[in-house]
Amino acid sequence: MMRITKIALVFLCAITTASAQQEKGINGYSNWLNNWTDFRPSQKDFGEPTQILSGNISEDTKLTKNNVYLLLGDVFVTDNANLVIEPGTVILGDFKTKGSLTISRGSKIIADGTSTDPIIFTSSRSVKKAGDWGGLFILGNAPTNTFGNAASLEFGLKPSSFDYISYGGSDTDSNSGVLRYVRVEFAGKRTKDFGNFNGLTLAGIGRETVIQNIMVSYCEGNSFEILGGEPFLMQLVSFRSNQNDYEFNYGTSCNILNSLAVRSPYVSSPYGSRCMVIKSYDDKESSNSTKKETRVHAENLTLVNVSDNLESDIEVGLVREAIFVDKDTSFSIDKSVISGFNPAVIFDAGIKINNDNLKKIQFTRTYFNNCNGNIFVKGYSNNDDLESWYGSRAFNNVYSKGPDSETFIDAQSTKRPDYRLRINKIIASNDPNDD
Repeated sequence: MMRITKIALVFLCAITTASAQQEKGINGYSNWLNNWTDFRPSQKDFGEPTQILSGNISEDTKLTKNNVYLLLGDVFVTDNANLVIEPGTVILGDFKTKGSLTISRGSKIIADGTSTDPIIFTSSRSVKKAGDWGGLFILGNAPTNTFGNAASLEFGLKPSSFDYISYGGSDTDSNSGVLRYVRVEFAGKRTKDFGNFNGLTLAGIGRETVIQNIMVSYCEGNSFEILGGEPFLMQLVSFRSNQNDYEFNYGTSCNILNSLAVRSPYVSSPYGSRCMVIKSYDDKESSNSTKKETRVHAENLTLVNVSDNLESDIEVGLVREAIFVDKDTSFSIDKSVISGFNPAVIFDAGIKINNDNLKKIQFTRTYFNNCNGNIFVKGYSNNDDLESWYGSRAFNNVYSKGPDSETFIDAQSTKRPDYRLRINKIIASNDPNDD
């Protein structure tokens, strides 16, 4: 009888744990950051390159893990060619020529790594720093809201044909390939006339393109920039970006799920940077008003600012808002965590606070933690109306003040952090065998 009772208690604990799945922020049966991510990439030495990539790749090409590749200058995959990259392959961006890789419209990248054998794009230098090389551009044929059927990249790239930097079209299902279990480290070179490159730029990417389990770390520009298109983004990580973690523009229609942004006030741009920026255009004259505005739906995101002394860092101006929502956009975020910002969210001053606009900007079942204010309109110090609106029971948002050590399972670990939410010592897992 005693044995049966013990078995019953174990079974009951398992059921209780399963029902205690933490729904807010990044989640999963286990810490999906394990194995494929690297939060200390500067300590890795991949040796000297054995193969050089330069100019145009106009034929189907396969990169194998038994080589180390060097991106020499601006490299373009063109003429509908497929670039296949084996799991575990390392590609170095050349520091001297600020190497970059562009997958031109019509071509594909098949970079399908694994959790135990990710594909790595990183700096060629032994002592690596943000901005050492360019970055990765993937261009597709999905719509944007700019005039005409196509736009072009404005980063100072020097292709042999203008077509190689053009993106956008009418194919919402445009397929630019697969990017899965990939790390992009120390990218974001600075240019004189065009600012910084991004770690990963997705321009006109369609629904059939797979973008999943991507980590961009120590980027001098934006970690992820999405220009138009209709991508589905899942389990992305931005770590210690100098500028924005996720920026959406030019009529993007995007879902981003179960993704993470970890900011540090000590590496952020002095001009200000955020976890998320949602806008429809750089200037209204460049946007075609007959086309769609940017629409972003975010679910199970964790946006966290890691600070040694948050109050002091806010006081000296090192911490900004987590999310900036521009006018003429639609944004919704659900079951997410926003922790350690000043404040959590700012709306552009051009957004009139009325029912029509508030229906387009939704915050539901979200955990606001340790923020110096929650949701404001730019230039206004009184946010009572917004606090009343989003604080309504109908939205089911939660407000808290707690240190990272009590908020997350293990945000302090420098090797294998776990940013899943911890509430009442119940971790964000429903696997009874998970430790």
